[in-house]
Amino acid sequence: MIKLKINNQSIEVPEGTTLLEAAKQLQIDIPTMCHLEGTEHFTSCLVCLVKDERNGRLMASCSMPAMDGMEIITDDDECRESRKASLELLLSEHVGDCEAPCQLVCPAHMNIPLMNRLIAAGNHAKAIEVVKRDIALPAILGRICPAPCEAGCRRKQVDDPVSICLLKGFTADQELEKGVAPVQPKEKSGKEVAIVGAGPAGLAAAFYLNKAGHQVVLFEKNTKAGGEILQIDETVLPAKVREAEIGAILDSDIQINYGSTIDQLEFEKLQQRYDAVVLAVGASTDQWKGYGLNLSKTGIEIDKATYQTSIEGVSAIGNALRPSKLAVRSVGQGKELAFILDQLFKTARLSAYPSRFNSKFGKLQEPEFAEYLKESNDSERLEASRGKAVGFTMEEAVAEAKRCLHCDCRNPESCKLRELSDVYGAEQRRFQYDDRFVIQKEFAPQNIVYESSKCIKCGICVRLTKQYQEAFGFSFIGRGFDVKVGVPFSESVGKALEKTAALVAEKCPTGALAKTDAEEQFNE
Repeated sequence: MIKLKINNQSIEVPEGTTLLEAAKQLQIDIPTMCHLEGTEHFTSCLVCLVKDERNGRLMASCSMPAMDGMEIITDDDECRESRKASLELLLSEHVGDCEAPCQLVCPAHMNIPLMNRLIAAGNHAKAIEVVKRDIALPAILGRICPAPCEAGCRRKQVDDPVSICLLKGFTADQELEKGVAPVQPKEKSGKEVAIVGAGPAGLAAAFYLNKAGHQVVLFEKNTKAGGEILQIDETVLPAKVREAEIGAILDSDIQINYGSTIDQLEFEKLQQRYDAVVLAVGASTDQWKGYGLNLSKTGIEIDKATYQTSIEGVSAIGNALRPSKLAVRSVGQGKELAFILDQLFKTARLSAYPSRFNSKFGKLQEPEFAEYLKESNDSERLEASRGKAVGFTMEEAVAEAKRCLHCDCRNPESCKLRELSDVYGAEQRRFQYDDRFVIQKEFAPQNIVYESSKCIKCGICVRLTKQYQEAFGFSFIGRGFDVKVGVPFSESVGKALEKTAALVAEKCPTGALAKTDAEEQFNE
């Protein structure tokens, strides 16, 4: 037996046990990218580096056998910096977006490509679920939003952007026509939140707080909810659409008090009575002078990471911060604040809304247009034949959704490269070349897409196709820095993955090999 220490914990293991296996026995987690249990060691990513404290030597734990007397450190500054550098080297050749540009520029950060895929597949019920993960008022915003997402759409490099706002409005209309079921939280938290103002920001915060199980009471100075939305012309936003969507939110066990003017005394009562107070009061903040809030020239001052004001337990969102015509920004802030307060109630810790690492590669090159059109078509952009206020017909919506280029990653939630880049603070451009790999898309059985430009040469697909005796399988082609993973004899990816397509996609640590099925992505 071999005796060693890992993070000052003593352990005995059989000869031939790797450091990674020994650490696992001690329930010590060491990150890996190229390692896959049940296959031989490959040692290409160097993300699993650990250090022998006796001599300061760094080594790959996935392949290094344990030796007598080792004193292994798995997570000091040097290990972390080495892993960060390894990840940055992998990112230097990784050409892919974690999230599509349209999603990144959307102030509410909605998963637009997944919505498009579900509409194109005819699954409108799941499409609206995807939309409402991030946007509480999609029927309204589908008609009034100036569509910053469409400005970021890559399709406009080919011809014209996808009509994202009309598609969002279409999904919401489908739900409204059938009747929106009131939100039923799994359980009530016992926490109560007062929201002053029932405009887009206040309604969104109320929607997501209620969904999380917290009791919400809205205080609105007018006799109707909606704020500035109420002023929009009927020819742009029909009243029946506005009232149906706002009514569906308020019907979900959300209390609203109309005609409520909150003076200083009432404000102090709210602070004493509720677990949190949210100010979503619109652009006029003059009334809050002298209430103890710090104000700027534009509105109420907040901690931008948490939306907290200078008064403990009081938050502010929407036009209370600065005047804006962009209702989708207010709706996005309402969602983010609801998440922040939900976490505060659960953990007693105030923390910022989480942001994730995002790989980006910029504009498409002209030869890549055809690669992205493989999952799309060359149809022209559609506008609603009945006008934007009425929206798309079913046929128009499906046809327009099929124009989406699907430039997002199909594996964004379980991608190890993204997850670890987040953990270690990796910088994508640290070692990046001036010229990047050209994107190519190839397809395999069981709805699998292979994008070699995202491949980090971990060798997992090579080992698996060999293990399962694919007739061709994947292999390393070329030498040195020019090596790439591909199929020998110029055979297709479909030929390489006749038996193992789904398995290889599941084990791929990036989105290089991924499932294209929208239903599976929805369920992740």
